Amino acid sequence: MLAQIGIEPVEVAPADIDETPEPGELPRELAARLAEAKARNVAKQFGGDFILAADTVVACGRRILGKMEDEAAARHCLELLSGRRHRVLGGVAVITPDGGCQSRLVTTMVRFKRLENAEIIAYLATGEWQGKAGAYAIQGRAAAFVAHINGSYTNVVGLPLYETATMLQGLGLDAARI
Repeated sequence: MLAQIGIEPVEVAPADIDETPEPGELPRELAARLAEAKARNVAKQFGGDFILAADTVVACGRRILGKMEDEAAARHCLELLSGRRHRVLGGVAVITPDGGCQSRLVTTMVRFKRLENAEIIAYLATGEWQGKAGAYAIQGRAAAFVAHINGSYTNVVGLPLYETATMLQGLGLDAARI
């Protein structure tokens, strides 16, 4: 996604952290905490560099809809989202070379159309839901489920590009010069 805004990362490294919500943790808090935890985890390996990390949390009310473990859970999630609004919360964190941390939280509202059982079955058969918060990928076939979106589309895909670009520019990393 960063290539869309002219940024080619020097390296991409996964952050090995526990993404389990803490007791009583709200979706907004979780997205922000996970993005910063991922950035700090990777910064241990690459100190002295700019480190960008992000995390996406899908929430329906106060309920956190994480990555579904199996098809039955994904079906339940899609049934829950059917005909309803939900929030996609994108946490973005940047660790600077001096060890400082800047972060942003971006909220996008998404409303699904009422899903027919046959649509859910067909979508589950694609496997797109695997590894996706909320059991869907808006950039794939689930785009046909989205009746309305208010906010950043790229946030729902996985990284709010406008907010990320402005944060990096504020830190002196202009995408046009990278």
